[in-house]
Formats: sequence, C-alpha cells, structure tokens
Amino acid sequence: MRAGIVRSDLKKPRILVVANQKGGVGKTTTAINLGTALAAIGERVMLIDLDPQGNASTGLGIDYASRQHSSYDVLVGNALIQNVAQNTYVPHLSIVPSTLDLLGFETETASEKDRVFRLRHALNNFISACEYEQEPSYTYFILDCPPAVNLLTMNAMVAAQAILVPLQCEFLAMEGLGQMLRTIEEVQSGPNPELQLHGIILTMYDSRNKLSSQVVEDVRDVMGKRVYKTVIPRNVRISEAPSHGKPVLLYDYKCLGSQAYLQLASEVIQREKSFQKIFE
Repeated sequence: MRAGIVRSDLKKPRILVVANQKGGVGKTTTAINLGTALAAIGERVMLIDLDPQGNASTGLGIDYASRQHSSYDVLVGNALIQNVAQNTYVPHLSIVPSTLDLLGFETETASEKDRVFRLRHALNNFISACEYEQEPSYTYFILDCPPAVNLLTMNAMVAAQAILVPLQCEFLAMEGLGQMLRTIEEVQSGPNPELQLHGIILTMYDSRNKLSSQVVEDVRDVMGKRVYKTVIPRNVRISEAPSHGKPVLLYDYKCLGSQAYLQLASEVIQREKSFQKIFE
C-alpha cells in the first residue's frame, strides 16, 4: 500500500462510472486498477462490467465459463446483484461480470419506459437490502462501460453520482472530450441531475512524444482543475497485465503504471471529500 493514501470513511456508498465513447483510451484498465487501489486501502469495492466484450471481467481473472449469470441478468430483472457478484482474488474487490448477452439488451427493452433506469433500480435495491439485513455494504461501486454512448452507458450514467472520463493523450483528444461533455450535460438536464464530473484522467502519456505533452497542456488550459494531476503513462506492464488476468497493481506493483494508478486513487479519495458534502 502506498503511504499517504487514506480511506474515504464514506457514510453512504458511492457510485462512480468510468466512461468515454471512444475505445482504446484506458477506460477498462482505469476501472480495474482504480478499484484495486481502493480495495487495497480497505474500501469494499464492487466493479460492474457493462461492456459486452467483458474485458474488465477477464482482466480480474473471471473466465467465461464461470459467468453463469452476468450484468445482463441484473438489467433484465432475471437476477439480483447479490446473486451475480463474484469475489476476485483481490481482497475487498468483487465484480458483476459481463457476457455477450448484453448485446441484446437494447433491442429487448426497446418498448420499456424504464429501461434507462434499470441499473439504478438494481443498485438501490441492493444497497437497501444490505441496510435492512444489517450487512456490510460496499463503499464504492465502479461501473465500466462499453466504448459507445448507448443504452448500457446511459444506464451507468443515470445510476452514478459522478463520472470519470479517461482521455488518451493523442490528436483530436479535445474533440472526443467535447462529445463526452455534451452527453454528460444531456444526462444532467434529464434523467440524472445529480451526476457530477469527478474528473478527467489523462492516459497513455508518452514523455518522448511532443504531441502527448501538447495534449496535456491543451486539456489543462481548457478544463483546469477538472483534470486530475496524475497522468497515466504508456507502459508495457499495463498492457501485459490483462492477459494474465491481473490488475497491473498485482502484476507489477513497482512499475510506473502501478504507481500512477495509486496516485490516481489518492486523488480520487481527496476529491471524494468535497463530493461527500453534496450527497450527504
């Protein structure tokens, strides 16, 4: 555990969504390793995989054969979260895995009026059940989304209290960010007025590339303090870790990528203090 990171001491569970409509920006990697870092300091974390590709599930060592039930079953009402969640080999970190069944969710619920609220209802019911049975609940729920603004992503944004947006340090980064910010505003003006922008995470930074440095400068100039100070580097150990079914924090604790995600977790905890005042 990195010195200086302290628990958030949450009074109520927090629901964070990690989303970006663009693929390949480190979204799932961020969800996995942020969840692992929070669990390492004693938070009870549940990651909910909403991407049909199931990379978050694979990255936490959940093989496809063991996914008898998934987030799809939760969304369509066939199962409760508590019956689907699986423990991982990371202490204090559980996951609701994903399967390809999620591909049919949008079509199957096309005529349902509440379809954008399915995940919110499921999470609220789970949290209430834990309170009623006086069982320890989770302090953090982290929702990993597909690389698209579709019904699955909208369910996550409607259920969440705050959103983290990974942004790759590459050409046209600001254009992609603008699209994501407009989506956030649409959700805030509609089904979830309480959704807050937790922060923007700059990922895949290459110190040898002048473009990366320029992107960091441009994003900070426009977005200011909404950008986390921590920058996630382009690191081969981060890329290798999922193939071993491990977060990079367990695969190689000392690598630059692991240390960056620990720093990010520390920043998230610090920002949480201001967000707690809003939701208490």
